[in-house]
Amino acid sequence: MTYAKILAAVVVVFLAVSLPPYLTGHTRVPATFGLHYPLLVAHVMFAAVAMVMAVAQIWPGLRTRRPALHRRCGRIYVATAIPAALCALVIGAATPFGPFLAVSNVALACVWLWSTTTGYLLARQRRFGEHRRQMVLSATLALSIISNRIWTPIIFISLQPLQDIIFDGNKDHYLWFAAGLGAWLGWTIPFFTVRRWLNRRPVTVS
Repeated sequence: MTYAKILAAVVVVFLAVSLPPYLTGHTRVPATFGLHYPLLVAHVMFAAVAMVMAVAQIWPGLRTRRPALHRRCGRIYVATAIPAALCALVIGAATPFGPFLAVSNVALACVWLWSTTTGYLLARQRRFGEHRRQMVLSATLALSIISNRIWTPIIFISLQPLQDIIFDGNKDHYLWFAAGLGAWLGWTIPFFTVRRWLNRRPVTVS
């Protein structure tokens, strides 16, 4: 239970810090096409709800003690994660921070969309063991934005000499590199770590 409380606290703090700029129009992400900002805000709002529901879904004992609440939270999660992933697919491909980040954004959105829809369909088929595995992976991707926010500044600061050595002092290209690498590490490390952990556990159908 302790880890769940820590995760919940981290999500609350993350959302409290991250959401206000998008609500007030002070986001530092420049628009690249007409609907960029509305889609960005929609993605952030849907993803925020999905993150809260993800924590609820993986909360220990909720599924067994409150199955009806578990199902309701699950439906809300799916209903918000899918549009959040679709919005991310569009705005992620059009990121102003270079192709390295764009590919990561599109890959993350596709994997998130696939794991969420697959998990939902497995539940409809009453294949609950496989359903839980897919939804744990989906929740991991929903929450991976937190680790992205940790990796990117670490990379930007620690690899600063590369700005001159590799990028000839070009600040924009170095920023694209740091943002892209941070994004890739931010979701692939949690995803494959959790996937490996799940593969070592037996499938349960109860």
